[in-house]
Amino acid sequence: MMAAPTLADAHARPVEALEASLARIEALNGRLNAVLDLAPGARAEAEAAEARRKAGARLSALDGVPVLVKANIAVRGLPWHAGIGAYRDRVAAEDAQVVKRLRAGGAVILGTLNMEEGALGAVTDNPHFGRSYNPWGEGLTPGGSSGGSGAAAAAGFAPVTLGTDTMGSVRIPAAYCGVCGHKPSRGAVPVEGVIPLSHSLDHVGPMTRRAADLAPAFAALAGLPVRAVDRPLAGKRVGRWRFETEMDVRSDVMQAFEAALTLLREQGAQIVDIRFKRYGFGKSRREGLIISEWEGHGEHADVMAENPQGFSAGFAKMLQWGARQGETRYREALRVLDMSGLDAAEAFAKVDFIAAPTALEPAFPFGEPVPASQADLTAFADFAGIPSTSVPMGLSREGLPLGLQIMAPAGADFAGIAAAAAFEAARGDFAQPEL
Repeated sequence: MMAAPTLADAHARPVEALEASLARIEALNGRLNAVLDLAPGARAEAEAAEARRKAGARLSALDGVPVLVKANIAVRGLPWHAGIGAYRDRVAAEDAQVVKRLRAGGAVILGTLNMEEGALGAVTDNPHFGRSYNPWGEGLTPGGSSGGSGAAAAAGFAPVTLGTDTMGSVRIPAAYCGVCGHKPSRGAVPVEGVIPLSHSLDHVGPMTRRAADLAPAFAALAGLPVRAVDRPLAGKRVGRWRFETEMDVRSDVMQAFEAALTLLREQGAQIVDIRFKRYGFGKSRREGLIISEWEGHGEHADVMAENPQGFSAGFAKMLQWGARQGETRYREALRVLDMSGLDAAEAFAKVDFIAAPTALEPAFPFGEPVPASQADLTAFADFAGIPSTSVPMGLSREGLPLGLQIMAPAGADFAGIAAAAAFEAARGDFAQPEL
């Protein structure tokens, strides 16, 4: 099997990288079920990128790089359904804004990826399009809702995959699959052309095998030049989120987190304890579910009434539960955004970054109960509107990846990504799944 193409390889040899991506998808996707549809124009795009390379006329750092896109993000000419059966036959007439930006930079749009139905879920067990599996072990969930994106990145199907993150749906799959993921600042990346779960909380973000590759991917999505950050950790104050005083945490997760903090110190960071006054872990996360399910119901109610069989019973039940909470309760739930924003503002008056594990557990087998606290540490960044980057920090007692989450102030996406890349460089090479 051909080696997984890196971003640098793809930029240098677009056609060869496309062939490698297609070969790996052909060999492995039957087992992982991450890729749903391939774009027929990918080869022509790679050949055009190759011609630009030879002419010295590259468009961006992503020129010639294959990108796979979560199925709730419109790709012209491909099915656009958000994993919902009722939309199975809908074909996107035009690209989402983020896909337009990728094409403008010369990226090769390779296809679409499996996901949780409607982007509401934690394991990517889709009743209409099947389960996606984690490359790290037989029968393991890749997380959700961007599970196909995490699995595809880990399997080397493309150097960049796109997901959406409402309360952790980019970062949790990244952590479970041993790759890197970035949840941008609120408003930094457009969501036009994304089938929403929550217009208040949804973010589009990239996943890559290397943290350093997140910077050009984010820059393309945000329509910005790549911003270099010198000495991203030296002299910086990193807030250590003291979550463990209020939650049950596995000893191996804490050991990996302590080792990560030691590495951050060795890179010149000062570690200080922080706690949030208003964020309530499970309580705040449940407020986020009310927001998501209320807004998701508003998005899908008409189609659900016309075609109820196109929605699974579980997904429909969650959306209907959100609608039953009523608008007053929904407005009350929206206060979690304001309260989290205040917590973040107070923290960043004292520190440059905030560090925590991405999740409190590694990937687990399908059929096991979903941990209630799965998104308790990731939802905060969505509520507060701040950027958050997940990078592998170590392995669990089962030998599965664990993620470190580095949060930065709103608008400081490049600084957060650079801090994650500096941690990654100090950590050294990370294990890859046996495929």
